[in-house]
Amino acid sequence: MKVEIIIVREPIIHTALEPLAKAWHGTLVKGVADCKRDVFALGGEWHMDANNVLIADGSAQQDLWGFNVYPKERGESAIEYISLVNIRPSQGNRGMEIEDSAIRENIAALIHRFLPGLDV
Repeated sequence: MKVEIIIVREPIIHTALEPLAKAWHGTLVKGVADCKRDVFALGGEWHMDANNVLIADGSAQQDLWGFNVYPKERGESAIEYISLVNIRPSQGNRGMEIEDSAIRENIAALIHRFLPGLDV
């Protein structure tokens, strides 16, 4: 069975992450958030896979930021803000980690709203 990348637009139970983690990375799920549209995509071998799904859904590249979710963790350790798609010198982000605290807070709020079981 092929596991698809999912776009999260409403709350889901955190156990829905388990098949995504198993399919690609075991302990983590790659994600990309659209901070303007308040949605995110989960799954894929690379962040760019979820990134491309959101682009096809109508997102603009400048609004997309990558992160990782650890389904077995809770709180702040359940998320990290690291991805190659985050390297954007033109937007003031020169490394893989999201440097802007407002963007990080936006992503944490989305995860808190749509994946409440992670207690982010």
